[in-house]
Amino acid sequence: MDKRSRSERVVTMTKILCSNPYRLFSLGYFMEMFGTAKSTVSEDLAVVRTAMEDSDTGQVVTVAGAAGGVRYIPRLGKAAMAANLERLAQQLAVPERVIPGGYLYMADLICDPAVAAWIGEAFATVFANRVPDYVVTIETKGIPLALMTARALGVPMVVIRDEGKVTEGSAVSINYTSGSTRRIRTMALARRALPLGARVLLIDDFMKAGGTARGMQDLMAEFHAAVLGIGVLVSTTEPVRKMVEDYVSLLELAELDEQDRRVHLRPGRLVPAFARD
Repeated sequence: MDKRSRSERVVTMTKILCSNPYRLFSLGYFMEMFGTAKSTVSEDLAVVRTAMEDSDTGQVVTVAGAAGGVRYIPRLGKAAMAANLERLAQQLAVPERVIPGGYLYMADLICDPAVAAWIGEAFATVFANRVPDYVVTIETKGIPLALMTARALGVPMVVIRDEGKVTEGSAVSINYTSGSTRRIRTMALARRALPLGARVLLIDDFMKAGGTARGMQDLMAEFHAAVLGIGVLVSTTEPVRKMVEDYVSLLELAELDEQDRRVHLRPGRLVPAFARD
């Protein structure tokens, strides 16, 4: 019989639940793991639940019934969301990030696992009530953000390619217009990557005019998929009218002056009820 103390059990439970968002664990799973009674497991889970709620970092939800159990749902509070967005905006706003052509260098942060994980939890918080089957992105810089969003939502990720890959079999491809350059481009998705009629969430790193997001929507229509929402890390304030309407951006790029190397970012378009009150 496992003789670990309550503190050891609580730490282990927290680790298991946080490592497997949305996965349902039966109480019997923990009873067998620790060799304890159901009442003891329930008391331990109550400690975990309270700690999560007090720190505003997630929810531990109990599902009743014979097939029930407990699951962890990443859910950031408003204060944590605001503080992290402010910190991220400051990191992105340093003059050294302005590169020739008037672009903002973000790849190092996007590919930082800790930063990407937080961004994924932020998107999971914003879209918590949408219940997608898949998170979809387009190569390449959107992949880390989409992967972490998929992890936080407990669903698979699907990657749209710039062109079909022979190793992925037959694919559906479409032409779309880049909103900023007005160039005709191509995107493709393997037929086996996404079942018909899936519920999907679209995630990307950057949006200017929204041409790529519109192309992703059009490609999803070829799979009869329901697009539940579009999330981007950074959107620009100009043009005001995008090629898509229903999107969420964590940050908005209000100014990027290449000559003076001046950058200003601010909180983006978040749905009103993105976090618990």
